[in-house]
Amino acid sequence: MKTNSSVAPSSFEFTVFSDLGSLRYLFFCLCLLLFMTIISANVVIILSVCLEKSLHQPMYIFICCLSLNSVYGSVGFFPRFLMDLLSDAHLISRPFCFLQIYVIYTYASCELTLLSIMAFDRFVAICQPLLYHSRMTLGAVLRLWLFAVLYPACACGFGLYLTAHLPLCGNQLPRLFCSNWPVVRLSCVDTALNNIVTRFVMITTIFIPLFLVLYSYLRILLVCRRSSAEFRGKALQTCLPHILTFVTYTFCVFCELSLTRLDADTLNPIITGVLSFEYLIIPPINNPLVYGLRMHQIRGASFRLFRIHKM
Repeated sequence: MKTNSSVAPSSFEFTVFSDLGSLRYLFFCLCLLLFMTIISANVVIILSVCLEKSLHQPMYIFICCLSLNSVYGSVGFFPRFLMDLLSDAHLISRPFCFLQIYVIYTYASCELTLLSIMAFDRFVAICQPLLYHSRMTLGAVLRLWLFAVLYPACACGFGLYLTAHLPLCGNQLPRLFCSNWPVVRLSCVDTALNNIVTRFVMITTIFIPLFLVLYSYLRILLVCRRSSAEFRGKALQTCLPHILTFVTYTFCVFCELSLTRLDADTLNPIITGVLSFEYLIIPPINNPLVYGLRMHQIRGASFRLFRIHKM
């Protein structure tokens, strides 16, 4: 509920949390187990790629970056969420709220930019195999990774800067965690500039990467149509993990974007909760499962890592 005061609130209140009673401890244990599983699974992928010299190739380096991003996003969400599950007062300070927005939004944007770069890597490997090693050098991989990280960091930072300077007339957020649009809706002044910047950031960090992924796979499909069945089988084998990851994350992002267009105050809290943190839970646990189980190189390196640890 908005008030007539335009003084910036010192804290925000999450209104989606309901009184769970003794069930809060069950949910806390389940979410803590999920958090530990996400961290452990992604750390295994990271260590496997870093320690196994045969995996020091562009495709595996990008998979490692994807796991690093999953750890980053999970650490930005789960600790605070676990505290709220056990707390009676669901208040978060203003600075920490904006910090959480920044971490979660940069995680979400980096996930898509990394997936688009991985699609480009597969496009070059399949459609231009003779040029692959000359194009996807270590320097090129580093530059692509820096762009995938720095552009979302700057774009999301600028959008959050505008939000942080808005005079607000309330402090209630119908979310399980801090999100930019619910904070903007609390503004006492016109938010046209924020809306323009938000749309620009969404286009450049969500829709353009989505277009690049679709374009890359269209080109791959055209090449496969003119190739042998054996070539198509190898192309599908190397692309399938990325396709599964991309489709899963796209669906989760679609759910989050749909929630921003709905009035969360009129929705069932359970629906709001599920739609709001799907992209924070499903991709971080899905990525290591897909790449760890589907790609025998990473699976073999992971087993060797465990054997070395036991010795």
